[in-house]
Amino acid sequence: MEVPFLHLGVGLLLLLAAQHATAVVVPSPQCQTYCGGIEIQYPFGVGDNCSLSSGFNVSCQVQNSVYKPFIGDVELLNISLIHSTIRVLNQISTYCYNPSSGLMENSSWILNGSYSPYRFSEVQNKFTVIGCNTLAYIFDVNGTGYQSGCVSTCGNMSDLVDGSCSGMGCCQTAIPRGMGYYEVGFDSRFNTSQIWRFSRCSYAVLMEAGEFSFSTTYINTTNFNDTSIGRAPVVIDWAIRSGTMSCDVAKLNKTGAYACLSKNSECVDSPNGPGYLCNCSQGYEGNPYLHYGCHDVDECKYSPCPSSGGICHNSVGSYRCSCRVGSKFNEQGHTCDPDTGLIIGVTVSFLVLVVFSFSGYMILQKRKLNQVKQEHFRQHGGMLLFERMKSEKGLAFTVFSEAELIQATNNYDKSRIIGKGGHGTVYRGIVKGNMSVAIKRCAIIDDRQKKEFGQEMLILSQINHKNIVKLVGCCLEVEVPMLVYEFIPNGTLFELIHGKNQSLQISFSTLLRIAHEAAEGLHFLHSYASPPIIHGDVKTANILLDENYMAKVSDFGASILAPSDKEQYVTMVQGTCGYLDPEYMLTCQLTEKSDVFSFGVILLEVLTGQEPLKLDGPEMQRSLSCNFLSAMKENDLDAILPSHVKGQENNELIRGLAELAKQCLDMRGSNRPSMKEIADELGRLRKLSLHPWVQLDVEMETQSLLGGVSTVSFEIEGATSGYPTQEGENLPMNPGSSYYAR
Repeated sequence: MEVPFLHLGVGLLLLLAAQHATAVVVPSPQCQTYCGGIEIQYPFGVGDNCSLSSGFNVSCQVQNSVYKPFIGDVELLNISLIHSTIRVLNQISTYCYNPSSGLMENSSWILNGSYSPYRFSEVQNKFTVIGCNTLAYIFDVNGTGYQSGCVSTCGNMSDLVDGSCSGMGCCQTAIPRGMGYYEVGFDSRFNTSQIWRFSRCSYAVLMEAGEFSFSTTYINTTNFNDTSIGRAPVVIDWAIRSGTMSCDVAKLNKTGAYACLSKNSECVDSPNGPGYLCNCSQGYEGNPYLHYGCHDVDECKYSPCPSSGGICHNSVGSYRCSCRVGSKFNEQGHTCDPDTGLIIGVTVSFLVLVVFSFSGYMILQKRKLNQVKQEHFRQHGGMLLFERMKSEKGLAFTVFSEAELIQATNNYDKSRIIGKGGHGTVYRGIVKGNMSVAIKRCAIIDDRQKKEFGQEMLILSQINHKNIVKLVGCCLEVEVPMLVYEFIPNGTLFELIHGKNQSLQISFSTLLRIAHEAAEGLHFLHSYASPPIIHGDVKTANILLDENYMAKVSDFGASILAPSDKEQYVTMVQGTCGYLDPEYMLTCQLTEKSDVFSFGVILLEVLTGQEPLKLDGPEMQRSLSCNFLSAMKENDLDAILPSHVKGQENNELIRGLAELAKQCLDMRGSNRPSMKEIADELGRLRKLSLHPWVQLDVEMETQSLLGGVSTVSFEIEGATSGYPTQEGENLPMNPGSSYYAR
């Protein structure tokens, strides 16, 4: 995989000088303290001998006729001594298609400061990616070893929402603590060469999360290519990082480079990386890095004493309160109201005690409830799963509370049930105002099902494809875990062929198109997911149909991430009888070709209209795949084809589909085609109906209505790529129910 890299180092950013100062520099009163309206506070400084060390040097430069402060080559926005941070402008990395050259071009810049006093703030920054076909990576190979990425896709501009950064046109992921350097890379397999007319560029930058709000206009802008515009604020933690010096070590070197010079200052270890910080002691404020920089706070300015007769007396580092002469509790620190009687005082005290007791009881009960929820979250693998997802792809879904899902399902009302299966019950719900979702609630929880639940959440959170059911979110704080999917209204392919929707007039070309879309979804799992995903339970009951009867592959409870070690095996065979790969049953090794075998059975269901396994039939004729292979061996395919297929469909199309199914059902997995080859072949077979020698059935019915208005309906056996349904498909207008739990 070719990945162009953009290098960004922070020390941040910039600072070429290692801190080897042997003694603390005391700044001169003549040192410049402002630049461009920004206060330059020590240990930072402008000019020679004005900063603590070279790593804190600030230059005041003229840019566009305005003075601006810079640290290295990066513009400084502000300095905070209280939080020990600086804000600077970080360059936005771009990956753009050039229509003139036909090539993808990227911008890069290199800033390196391995020995600088800076680390990126993991609390206030996020790695942000913008684009409609973008996979960007962030690496810290020279420091923490951190690696992560973020996928951002969208079909068209209408899919995007201002302010939403959850994977559609925009995505974000967190970074770890201690990162002082990073690199950015764009995956070349995700590019804008096919969509450049409305989205020519992709962007990636580490930036301050609180300053970012996604706008749909970012998708078609190219202004970020301009280095003067394409910058974003990033927050950087700084500390005194002379080697790996901690407070304990630094205090032993007070005659040398100890930086906490003020008499009333305290040393604290840096929360982000090695080193230490200086703070003014409690009751003091100012600059702890300067001699006599911490001065007393006058607490009496803030009226800390009782308002009824209390007198505040400020003292160095503290304060005290007293009552006016004649008050009931003079000099005792209590209320100074002389009209407050003993009875009222006792009554008020009692009421306060009751209120506090009740509040304490409620807080205790709430804590117990939170502990129970946290335990459920831990048992369901939430923490480990979140950490894994953050390190691999980042989080791109919503964590719902139990209260939100109770409201969404009207307290799990029976009328909201849209499906039941071995893994649990599925409810239809409404979340976020008007979004229809399907909420999967597991029925029984044991260790194996907990693993399947976590596996399904991990797999679905990493993929975004039009032919794969989308995971909206999850709820882990309950005893029975729940997944929240997009709502798919028209049932399953199994129901369309064999079940309650069997009576609907579905053309053969529609079934072929649905099979093609399912193949595209499985091809995406096998080829574009990283690492590849093996579904493990491919069947018509796990292919859902949306409002346009587009295929959506679902139910990933039996799926696995393709192991890098080929000697890894599945300890227990899972799947559905009639679809199981015989090689998998013998070896317990689940591969992509296991999904191919199961998909071959789906092709037989489309071709013959028969179920894969008939337990009530003769023993030799129970398996559809065995019957089919026997018929193909005897060159008697017509024996298993239904009459409407033999009489109405093109012979070349039927033979081609049968031959493809035969290849998928080969006993040896190595002889089976890949899902890409299957998807390509199905695409070719769909286009057969476009040839002039293929029968074109056009059926028109005309009925006069009042003023001579007529209604015309027709069916054309053809294929049109790029749309949810092909032109002329005869789709039923009465939606069925969706089943997510099988």
